[in-house]
Amino acid sequence: MARVEVLLPQWGMGMSEGTISQWLKAVGDHVEEDEALADVEAEKVEEVLESPATGTLTEILVQEGDTVEVRTLVAVIEED
Repeated sequence: MARVEVLLPQWGMGMSEGTISQWLKAVGDHVEEDEALADVEAEKVEEVLESPATGTLTEILVQEGDTVEVRTLVAVIEED
């Protein structure tokens, strides 16, 4: 199994950070590539953080309500 890091993407040129509004998946959940993992508020706009791989969500490193910088590791997926 490969470990895939889920990083907070930069959706806009001026974006430097984002806040996890809500996790849509929980640790242990199976996720498909491009499936919604979390809602993120960035630059006063709600964005959807999508899964970069198919597998099992094994770690959530940033909790709801936490604000982190772009490219911060927010979760880990173990590929099938």
